[in-house]
Parts: sequence; C-alpha cells; structure tokens
Amino acid sequence: IGVAFGKIVDSLVNDIFMPIIGRIFGNLDFSNYFIGLTSAAKQASTYEAAKKAGVALGYGQFITVTVNFIIIAWVLFLVIKGMNRVMQQEKAAEPPPAPSPPSKEQQLLAEIRDLLKARG
Repeated sequence: IGVAFGKIVDSLVNDIFMPIIGRIFGNLDFSNYFIGLTSAAKQASTYEAAKKAGVALGYGQFITVTVNFIIIAWVLFLVIKGMNRVMQQEKAAEPPPAPSPPSKEQQLLAEIRDLLKARG
C-alpha cells in the first residue's frame, strides 16, 4: 500500500503541482535544474544529458522530492488527526463507569461514625 501511495504522490507532484509551480515562476521545469561540475556537464541542456556528460548536482530533483515529502507528511498528519478525533468521540460516547461499592473498611468506618453521632 505504501509503494502504491508513493506512486500516487509522485504523480500528483510531477503531473499536477510542479507544472502549476512552474507556471507561476515562468513555465519552469524543475527536473532540469542542475549545476554542472564539469565543463561538459555545464553545457548540457537537460539533467540527464549533464549526468551522462559528467558530474552534475540535480537540485531540481531535490525540490521535487522535497515537495513529495511535504505532501506525504501532510496527508499522514491529516489521517492521524482524523483517527485521533474519532477515538476521542468514541471515548466521549462511552458511559462513565459506575462507582464501586464501598469497601469493608469504608463500611466499618461509616458504622463507627454513625454510632458516634448517635451517642451524641
């Protein structure tokens, strides 16, 4: 279930959120944001080409993965919050336990008290 949920979140981020964010910031494609560490990698136009040409740091991929993590954390937070709310409602719906009958010591002390009151 976790793997399937991860794929759903990946699709949500890559196909829904990242294009919207890219549109807001001028039609950017975050998957191709990278820093080339070699001269051949610096001249590449895509991250995949930069990786083949040399060493490249793909910070666009990091942005995408970070957004994935935030979405997963938010969904888990909402699920746990909902579960806690349901548990609290179930707990509040239970009738309170009936008071326990007095112990033998308490009964004996009550009898002694009553006798002392009767004496005066």
